[in-house]
Amino acid sequence: MRAYLVAAFLAVAPAVAFAADEMPVHKLVAKDGVFEPLTIEVAAGKKFKIEISNEGKGPMEFEGKDLKQKKVLAAGAKSSVVINALKPGSYTFFDEYKPNAPKGKVVAK
Repeated sequence: MRAYLVAAFLAVAPAVAFAADEMPVHKLVAKDGVFEPLTIEVAAGKKFKIEISNEGKGPMEFEGKDLKQKKVLAAGAKSSVVINALKPGSYTFFDEYKPNAPKGKVVAK
């Protein structure tokens, strides 16, 4: 009986470990230099992913210097960036191709 319980635990342990390691995903839509939402709130100290969708007419570049990430997307393209754990604070991002458009921010709390 004991061996059966150990075998059952080992069979489900990887699935439980994977579920515990899943990171939060935040969706971000870029359209001609404007991001929606403009502010993303995240938990400080935890890794997360931003899924970016470019719904604009031309290419865009997600630029987050203090997030240490950049990503170029063609019109209609989708991609993602993984952001390592952040300290509490505010971190800006913008479309490098449209520097005068409103800047977005990630707020880590």
